Amino acid sequence: MKLRAILSIILTGLLLASCHGDLNVIQKSAVSANSMWQNENDASSAMYGLYNKFRSTFSNGYIYWGEYRTGLWGDGLTTQTARDQVYQNQIPTSHSYANWGDLYTTINNANLIIKYVPNISFSSEDSKNKILANAYYVRAFCYYWIGRIWGDAPILLEGFESDQQDGLFPTRQPADDVFKQVGNDIDLAIDLMPVSVTDRNLASLGSVNMLKADYCLWMYKVRKAGESYLKNAESAIQSVLNNSNYSLEDDYSNIFSNELGDEIIFAWSYIQDEYTGGYPGDYLVPSQYVSEEAIENPVKVGSHQQWCFYTEDYKALLSENKDDQRTIVSFETYFDEPKNATFQWINKFAGTWTNGTRIFDSDIIVYRYADAIMFDAEIKLAKNDIQGAISTLNRIAERAYGKKDFYPSTLSATELNEALVTERMKEFAAEGKLWWDFIRLGVVFQKAPYLVGRENEQNVLLWPVSQTSINKNPNIIQTPGYDK
Repeated sequence: MKLRAILSIILTGLLLASCHGDLNVIQKSAVSANSMWQNENDASSAMYGLYNKFRSTFSNGYIYWGEYRTGLWGDGLTTQTARDQVYQNQIPTSHSYANWGDLYTTINNANLIIKYVPNISFSSEDSKNKILANAYYVRAFCYYWIGRIWGDAPILLEGFESDQQDGLFPTRQPADDVFKQVGNDIDLAIDLMPVSVTDRNLASLGSVNMLKADYCLWMYKVRKAGESYLKNAESAIQSVLNNSNYSLEDDYSNIFSNELGDEIIFAWSYIQDEYTGGYPGDYLVPSQYVSEEAIENPVKVGSHQQWCFYTEDYKALLSENKDDQRTIVSFETYFDEPKNATFQWINKFAGTWTNGTRIFDSDIIVYRYADAIMFDAEIKLAKNDIQGAISTLNRIAERAYGKKDFYPSTLSATELNEALVTERMKEFAAEGKLWWDFIRLGVVFQKAPYLVGRENEQNVLLWPVSQTSINKNPNIIQTPGYDK
């Protein structure tokens, strides 16, 4: 891992040093093909550099884009206006996470790999294909999020290395085309990825198939793109479920303490001295508030203010069943008697406490085996296989509650859908998924309190484009509904 860190730092300095233009993807200090893309080591360095940028792009955006809009989050021990705007679905065009620049910089790095790596000689074809498959995976992942966040968006497939290149002022392409590109890139990643690859913090066939199932379910249920997508989702998820590299942890807490364990399919590894940080720092307790004897015993303390925490309603849901082993991992509460104060924190992704300092180096899990099981239940429900879906969902419930057949076979389709929503809310708390789950499972206007009654507002589920981007590029128009 130290070698990866060094390679990534070198590449980041060369390739990502300076940005320009609307999408922030142009390298002013461009590295030419003659000096950079010479051999297999260059290509490998580029791949690790791509992942460094990939992780940093999603280090905070992952939770802003993927969970905060649910209304399940609110103030911590203090508040920030920019967070409240997202919680309450009143997002201004000036919001920092309305800026898509980091996503397009990540895409640009993938584009350069796709452009140059095919012309480099490798010791084996599998080594070359692994790097290319990772580039297609990352590009597909970024465009999938862009399509869901903003809808219409530029589609850039050529790598920018100079501010003299054509195409510096792209237009927003239809969302249908963005999602089509996602599908094309997923298929290329699957075709190229060697079967022997079993990485968990880089792409593998398992992680690409998880992305495919996720994408195909979205296309089928949200984009109404047709039955073929449901069939493709089923095929992709069965490939994962039948992969002996993955299994459920018996102990839910092990998922987050045993990094890259058997349940993990894909995670971002946040490594000290390479890229350390991310959103989990925002929901730990500032050490200065806590009695010295309670620090890490049991209160997990952070490096700054506790900016956010679950709402009271969400905490009640997470703790409604005393047998649920997920509750204490999802959050913990402690009354600090000397301070006469009650503190709460989340035990997922808490990093390492070393010499009185919190290091946020926990892996952030993107896909795990529980996702595959719950996607499988969702697919069965969509196919009207109610009994099969209940049986599958009960695998998750049995681990959580220690009880077989927790959900009875008498559930209706509507009740089963509600059970899927509930279990995803409990299983994946603070894991950056629930906003997309609410939309895909058709409950966003019921579950998100600040969206109740707003179904008819134009593009209310999308984000505005940053006004900064529009000011830099006259070809970008604002998301309709935010252009008033």
